[in-house]
Amino acid sequence: MIPCTVAPEELARRVAEVRRRIEAAGGDPAAVTLVGVTKGFDETAPAAAVAAGLTDLGESYAQEAVGKAEAAPEGVRWHWVGRLQRNKVRQVAPFVHLWHSVDRARLGAEIARRAPGAAVLAQVNTSGEDGQGGCPPEGAAALVADLRAEGLEVRGLMTIAARGDAAAGCFRTLRGLADDLGLPERSMGMSADLDAAVAEGATMVRVGTALFGARER
Repeated sequence: MIPCTVAPEELARRVAEVRRRIEAAGGDPAAVTLVGVTKGFDETAPAAAVAAGLTDLGESYAQEAVGKAEAAPEGVRWHWVGRLQRNKVRQVAPFVHLWHSVDRARLGAEIARRAPGAAVLAQVNTSGEDGQGGCPPEGAAALVADLRAEGLEVRGLMTIAARGDAAAGCFRTLRGLADDLGLPERSMGMSADLDAAVAEGATMVRVGTALFGARER
């Protein structure tokens, strides 16, 4: 992990710029949840984010997330935004507010065991790329049904789009699926493509680089 070196004033300016992009894309900045993704940065990032007015923060690495959740200011709502192994659920279940990346029934069953009634989003692979998580679009209804059968609160769908011009089509697919299933939340769009996601109806965007800078790989 690396420390967050963005000055508070600069981070607040970047938050405002992301919200300006949301508005320019046709979204309501007050209605689209901005999730600041702090993965890769140490516990200085959540503190800086809260100081800049962000309370919805995202994580993807269990070991990092536990320490940051313990050190974070009160009031943070933690979103799990990355792929997750079932054996890591126990570590993060006590503090996760919303699970974005539930891509299979067995993972949902483990979340239900560790956090009964938890709020989740079903992840859909709209790009068709092998490296991305998520069930195929034609499997979304079945996955949602499986998660509900475990007693989970399925609020919506999540996707990671293909890069470039194909992103809009991925977001459109997710919006259509969410509409068909009567699900209100659509978590789609990151630093590079949030504009297209909002234009297609995103209700949540997951933004890291545009706020905190590039991460270590």
